[in-house]
Amino acid sequence: MSKLVITGRKQLAGEVPISGSKNSSVAIIPAALLGEGTTILENVPAIRDVEVFVQILEGLGVDVSMNKNTMTISPNDFSTYVTQYDLVRKLRASYYLMGVLLAKFGKAEVGLPGGCDIGPRPIDQHLKGFQALGADVSVEGGIVRLKADHLQGAPVYLDMPSVGATINIMLAASMADGTTIIENAAKEPHVVDLANFINAMGGSVHGAGTDVIRIKGTRDLRGTEHAIIPDDMESATYMMMAVATAGDVEIKGVITKHLEPVVAKLREAGADIEQNGDFIEVSGPERPKPVNVRTMPYPGFPTDAQQPLTAVLTRATGVSIVHESMYDNRLGHMNELVKMGAKARVQGKTAIIEGVPKLTGAPVTATDLRAGASLVIAGLSAEGTTEVHGFEIIQRGYEAIVDKLRSLGADVQVIE
Repeated sequence: MSKLVITGRKQLAGEVPISGSKNSSVAIIPAALLGEGTTILENVPAIRDVEVFVQILEGLGVDVSMNKNTMTISPNDFSTYVTQYDLVRKLRASYYLMGVLLAKFGKAEVGLPGGCDIGPRPIDQHLKGFQALGADVSVEGGIVRLKADHLQGAPVYLDMPSVGATINIMLAASMADGTTIIENAAKEPHVVDLANFINAMGGSVHGAGTDVIRIKGTRDLRGTEHAIIPDDMESATYMMMAVATAGDVEIKGVITKHLEPVVAKLREAGADIEQNGDFIEVSGPERPKPVNVRTMPYPGFPTDAQQPLTAVLTRATGVSIVHESMYDNRLGHMNELVKMGAKARVQGKTAIIEGVPKLTGAPVTATDLRAGASLVIAGLSAEGTTEVHGFEIIQRGYEAIVDKLRSLGADVQVIE
């Protein structure tokens, strides 16, 4: 275990570069196994989730190398469809190997995924999609076993616009015979990024970014070069840090369209936000105004930004109401914010936050990735010293966060 020690009440100022998207990376890295030949991925973030995926691929026999933020993947010599159980349990996105291995070998054995504990996240929609394509599915001893003598494109209607299911079905369908149509598909930016990657490999994916995606399968996928899109949730986190500390931060290398719902809410909270090209400049008020927000699938307000936003709202000038519509346990971090002097109560999946003039540093614990980000934001705005235990959880999704915070004037140090 490691902890991040923050001495707060310092206004953040300066420029911060945004890394490649975590959510895109953990979908595109396994997708590279579908192509014959070498794939080169640029703008891959150096985060723990990527490190785990590299270990999983190496365990399959794939040749993987990482040079700074460029990853080279050569899958030609690997032939196993069985993953290492202890590794896939560390990573939620390891379930994308189900679609990849099923497409490539017609069978797969993948342990049920791990990742952040933010409530039940069943994979029934994934399995429903595989079955629609002709796969036999069984779950025994914590392992999902898939087998298909022949994958055939088919219509798939998702009960909800699940990002994971949309991506997994896209992966499996990319090499199936015929055309697969996913209705009620997720529209998130990393779904579009994956579609662009599959197309660059020689695939045929149309409609990504809408609620109907069509995939025409082919066995002639090949290695390619691709740059991962910027991380919208890292961008949102630094925007909220600027607002929480009444700072002035220029966030560089972003896709502004991906951040529209976050920009709208932070402006409502009193932030001055300027967008120009690939950067966003955020200036925070002395204290934010209260806002009400409900998480929704893209292009609504993202669930991954909900926890960081609650940290901002703890110091608002009134009462804010935050409703988490996506996951059951994504308000558990409120108990940690209360330790720092926040006034909040949780009723089911709704947090009612009464803003206070100041927070006070305290020992707190990150229970999941975005909860950890919220505690860092709170610590930056609090008086005194905050110790965020479980810092390694935060490193799962934020590249070089200590260096980036120091470049903005924050007083932070890591203690192992």
